Amino acid sequence: MTEKIINRVASSQLITLELKTFRSKQEIIVFDIKNWLFKEQILKEKEFRLNIKKHDWSLYTNKNVAINCSVDAIIPNWAYMLISIALNPHANLSYVGTTNQLEELLFIINIQELELSSFSNKKVLIKGCSETYIPSSAYVSITNKLLPVVQSLMFGEACSNVPLFKKPK
Repeated sequence: MTEKIINRVASSQLITLELKTFRSKQEIIVFDIKNWLFKEQILKEKEFRLNIKKHDWSLYTNKNVAINCSVDAIIPNWAYMLISIALNPHANLSYVGTTNQLEELLFIINIQELELSSFSNKKVLIKGCSETYIPSSAYVSITNKLLPVVQSLMFGEACSNVPLFKKPK
């Protein structure tokens, strides 16, 4: 007699969650203030405001924009605010920081939108390996989101995982 091989992982009630699904599919582009500085060092308010008026903001339609300054210059907070106001009718989101920081924020925003009802009292595995970059903060964010509702939380792969949390009985 041959013994039937049973895939216990497939038949378990384990929910596998891949964090790469929370990565934003929208384009991220950089808006570098450096180009509007006098000698790439000094922000002159009058010229800065003129550049804002002349700039074609429609280039940022449906995009996420990382606003930053790639040179070591002192940029007043109101300058970032003016750029954000100009971007507001066009861009999905504007953020002061690098593209990686904005990507991290988008992961967290997408995780916070997760509907939890299907995870209530379930065993959940957060998949550990991915060909996509996943920031550490996304793992913490999903943990904080799921912890109040799951029965147990694990990290890794179904065949070899790290138990993280089990709800007390």
